[in-house]
Amino acid sequence: MSSNSAHSEEAHEHPTWSTYKWIALWLTLITVVEVWAYYIPAFVASNYFVPALLIMSAVKFTVVVMYYMHLKYDHALFRKLFVGPLIIAIATFFALMFVFRKMFQ
Repeated sequence: MSSNSAHSEEAHEHPTWSTYKWIALWLTLITVVEVWAYYIPAFVASNYFVPALLIMSAVKFTVVVMYYMHLKYDHALFRKLFVGPLIIAIATFFALMFVFRKMFQ
């Protein structure tokens, strides 16, 4: 086995420039929608404002982690090491929100 064949087996896929361009465009678009939503007083006063911002932020977070941090192209173990604690952190956040819900009403 030559060193070139060993290197080619270790190489893994990476996004192209075109992929980065489209991702940046979508992230910009989502950010524009987030800022635009803030300037609609009726929407800010509604019960849908915070969940909408949280969903858009979660989408942006996922896209950045998957593509810009290359998690989509890494070994499955690295994904599990990232996603596992993330799920625990999210569950802890929601548990604390449930426990302290009376405090903020």
